[in-house]
Amino acid sequence: MARNPVDVYVGSRLKMRRTYVGMSQERLGQYVGLTFQQIQKYEKGANRIGASRLYQFSHILGVAPAFFFDGIDGQPNLNPVPGLSEPPQNPIAPSPMPPDPLMSRENLELLRAFDAIRNPALRRRVLDLVRSMATEQNTGEQNAGEQSDSEEE
Repeated sequence: MARNPVDVYVGSRLKMRRTYVGMSQERLGQYVGLTFQQIQKYEKGANRIGASRLYQFSHILGVAPAFFFDGIDGQPNLNPVPGLSEPPQNPIAPSPMPPDPLMSRENLELLRAFDAIRNPALRRRVLDLVRSMATEQNTGEQNAGEQSDSEEE
């Protein structure tokens, strides 16, 4: 059976928040009396998260329950449910939503570390450093591409 895109989305938001606060699947499972395997299934959207469980997760992870649905309206692969009395016009299995590149472990760890810096001047310097490194890398890649283009001629 295909995974429901809403379950996949809510599960990805659970994983994003759990990772952001630095909590393991095992620890979250202990808080709610589940195994880490069950948490994995929730995060992958293989199992649907019930309302009461979602409410527990929201309190443990320090967010409102609505957090798990934030941004879902903009997802292209979520079709409205047809009315109960009318047959589906175009019965197509739901396609999975593309993964969010901002939810990578590295990005979440970087964000968590950056949030831990309380000095505004230091935060600005870190941001300037990262921007400078990204610009330098992009410039270097462009120059390397231009060199390889000229070598082909």
